[in-house]
Amino acid sequence: MTSLRRTARTGIAAALLAGALMTVTAACAGEASPHPAARAGSGADWREPAAYSYTLESSEGERSLLGRFRVTVRDGEVTAASGLDDSARRAVERLPDEVPTLGELLRELEQARKENADTAEAEFAADGHPVRISLDWDANALDDEALYVISDYEPRG
Repeated sequence: MTSLRRTARTGIAAALLAGALMTVTAACAGEASPHPAARAGSGADWREPAAYSYTLESSEGERSLLGRFRVTVRDGEVTAASGLDDSARRAVERLPDEVPTLGELLRELEQARKENADTAEAEFAADGHPVRISLDWDANALDDEALYVISDYEPRG
């Protein structure tokens, strides 16, 4: 009998959830389903292109990836990264695999949101690509912040 009660409760909860989702879906009828990061602030339907380049300024916190980088991406992989300052040159020399794609930065943002970080914010360009991502997992902890500023974004055909 206990399992039947659980099933009934589960059924009721599922019905309520389905009703709520149908209401939201009806309210949003006709709107495109945006990229997960776009839902967070831009409203644009941005998809990471197969090839692009961008400049990344990574600052704040105690991390190995600090400095200003020029990054080239093809098929979801960083194919070239150059350090534009001393800190970035050292990072590229020691840990070239840590230089991220924009998709990886957006996944880091989503993970911070899932983990209820104190700060997980982003700003987006008109086309929907990120231009600034600010993370702070614990406002009371020192050096766990990350700030990524993206500029000179160029999709390549």
